[in-house]
Amino acid sequence: MEVLNGTISSFFVFKVFGRRENSGLVPWETRRSLAEATGDNSSLILAAKRTHRKDPNDGFNYYTGGWNISNSHYWASVSYTAVPLFVIGAIWFVVFGLCLCFICLCYCCCRREPYGYSRFAYALALILLVLFTIAAIIGCIVLYTGQGKFHGSTTSTLEYVVNQAEQTSEGLKNVSEYLSAAKSIGIASTFLPANVQTNIDHAETKINSSATTLHTKTQKNSKDIQDLLDAVRLALIVVAAVMLLLAFLGFLFSILGLQCLVYFLVIIGWILVTGTFILCAIFLLLHNVVADTCVSMDEWVQNPTAHTALDDILPCVDNATAQETLLRTKDVTYQLVTVVNTVITNVSNINFAPNFAPLYFNQSGPLVPALCNPFNADLTDRQCSAGEVDLNNASQVWTNYLCQVSASGVCITPGRLTPSQYNQMTAAVNVSYGLYHYGPFLVDLEDCTFVRQTFTVISNDHCPGLRKYSQWIYVGLVMVSVAVMISLIFWVIYARERRHRVYTKKHTPRNYGGPYDEKAP
Repeated sequence: MEVLNGTISSFFVFKVFGRRENSGLVPWETRRSLAEATGDNSSLILAAKRTHRKDPNDGFNYYTGGWNISNSHYWASVSYTAVPLFVIGAIWFVVFGLCLCFICLCYCCCRREPYGYSRFAYALALILLVLFTIAAIIGCIVLYTGQGKFHGSTTSTLEYVVNQAEQTSEGLKNVSEYLSAAKSIGIASTFLPANVQTNIDHAETKINSSATTLHTKTQKNSKDIQDLLDAVRLALIVVAAVMLLLAFLGFLFSILGLQCLVYFLVIIGWILVTGTFILCAIFLLLHNVVADTCVSMDEWVQNPTAHTALDDILPCVDNATAQETLLRTKDVTYQLVTVVNTVITNVSNINFAPNFAPLYFNQSGPLVPALCNPFNADLTDRQCSAGEVDLNNASQVWTNYLCQVSASGVCITPGRLTPSQYNQMTAAVNVSYGLYHYGPFLVDLEDCTFVRQTFTVISNDHCPGLRKYSQWIYVGLVMVSVAVMISLIFWVIYARERRHRVYTKKHTPRNYGGPYDEKAP
């Protein structure tokens, strides 16, 4: 069970998102050096208490490295928790196999007529056979119900992670589109400075690469994981159905005295029980890995800046690196608003003489309000001044300053903005607003706020179900394994006692009409 849980928490989340060095705007090596330059070199061992287990690869000393799916000692220590079930399965296979061989040898080489039977042994074998058959049926029901719940929980977790990844990819694409649009925006032949456009080209390349990589990995890995989940579900359904059928047929054939069929089912059951014990061990391993991963995510959320085993999969950067990414977005926003205000101040709000074409287009009427720049020249936050319009409603306010133009592009009604200028300024506002809106989104990606939120939701909303239902599967497998294992033994005992009972009834003189007269079944 722990294995399946681990697969979901680690394999789901980490495989779907992939390595962050392919999705950030700053190379991982640079981010790591920046983080270390801040002096924050604290490290955190994830799930230290829960992963404190004996490590067979280290002389059975206790493992102290915490959760780390890239560490072979972690896998050795967590696998060691499933050893008892592997041992039980091996012992059962060997011991019961030897018993079957011994019974066959005795039956073939040392045949003798059966003698009297014990009524107590006969009745006890029947009672216990009924009880353990019922236990096997209950175990199959628990197993079937658990796998259904578990499949639903894991699918829900996968869908959530995929949805988060797709939202991230879509957000990156939107930022890239806004940046691309910013390069082509020109108002009255005024464009962004060349160095800003060069920076946009570099950022756009990295963002598109990140978005494409994330989308591709999400689609591929989500399909692989879903196929794995479907295969696991099918295997558990088959196990539950086969063991239920085995328990029922074994009980039925024992009651009916079909001895040959009983012994055939005993041989089949001997192999199936061994396989079920192995499956129990695997699910215990999966259950432990899942629980470890959930605890690790919980602890990482509380300490996102510490160096942990998650750094290799989802490396996060310090605030300085995150702010560096935001500054680039702020710079483009600032420059776009500056371009708009330059045109408003130097073209639209000046009454040029007709001989100053193309700056002259018969501007008249109230002055056009400037666009509020959300940033100062040093890219710090800025409050809007009186009379400025902000990015939210600038396009609507400026409609009041539109004029109608002639075929030559000159205003023939009062106004200071031609339709062409208005469309260009509106486009600049839309791009500026988009970049301003997505700036915090980029910061969330770079400082792992996004991942932290995702892990928090998984830990709070999905981990409880994963751990609970994986335990149901584990309990169901144990119940089925033990119940069918003991049922196999009592099939043999009951078949033997029944054969002796029938033989005794046939060869023992009966006192007809006596109080102890009875018929053999």
